[in-house]
Amino acid sequence: MYEVFLTYRDELIYTIAVIILLMIIQFVLRKAANKVGKRSEINITRTRLMFKYINILIFLIAAFLLSFAWGVGLSELALIFSSTFAVIGVALFAIWSILSNITSGIIMFFSFPYKIGDTIKIHDKDLPIEAEIEDIKAFHLHLRTSDGELITYPNNLILQKAVSLIETHRRHDEGKDAL
Repeated sequence: MYEVFLTYRDELIYTIAVIILLMIIQFVLRKAANKVGKRSEINITRTRLMFKYINILIFLIAAFLLSFAWGVGLSELALIFSSTFAVIGVALFAIWSILSNITSGIIMFFSFPYKIGDTIKIHDKDLPIEAEIEDIKAFHLHLRTSDGELITYPNNLILQKAVSLIETHRRHDEGKDAL
């Protein structure tokens, strides 16, 4: 065991340093997302969704840095990442609307002026909708009409349509103090 440590001493020290640094960066990013969420009165479930995105980002950075540290050459690493992103790119092109909704969900986290409990009107010439925002998910909004009908509205469309605030009626968020 001691021989293994001596042989890979530099790699192990680099690995520990990278893990500690990425944990600090993850902590800072999560605190920042939490602070934005509290300041903007964003629902706790949406803030937790941002935490998942932060975790994925940190994992990808860790995979890149650690593979480089353990002897994977830059050209091999470039080949692996370019091949992976090419496959992901083809898959996402086939399902571009899902990526569009996720991106819209991230944009809405930081700059969506309406909150859960607000009643809004979506100005769509074919199908105007007036409903209360019941939940904001990664891909869509849950809207409840006055008739009790639940409408699932894609995030990318809510950013493309004109929306009016009809009534502000914020529901108490029981999980807000949980963080």
